[in-house]
Amino acid sequence: MRLRVEFTTEPFDLDEAPPHAVVAREVVQGAGLDAVDVGPFGNTAEGDADAVLAAVDAMLRKTLGAGATRVSLQVNVVEGGAEEGAG
Repeated sequence: MRLRVEFTTEPFDLDEAPPHAVVAREVVQGAGLDAVDVGPFGNTAEGDADAVLAAVDAMLRKTLGAGATRVSLQVNVVEGGAEEGAG
């Protein structure tokens, strides 16, 4: 199964990326996920379910530890991804 995660961390700072946002970016970019897109207002990444879930766990723990006061996220099954593991 493939998953897509979309997330934001707060508080926002439009002048400079806060430490928690930098940590989130580093975790996701280093997780071996596909189609990683980081931006000032939201981030997305896609990959194998186990890899995405591990990245989400690490991202939550590390961003909260780095000062995030809120992390909003959404995880979706990528269309056609549920059938990949069926057999």
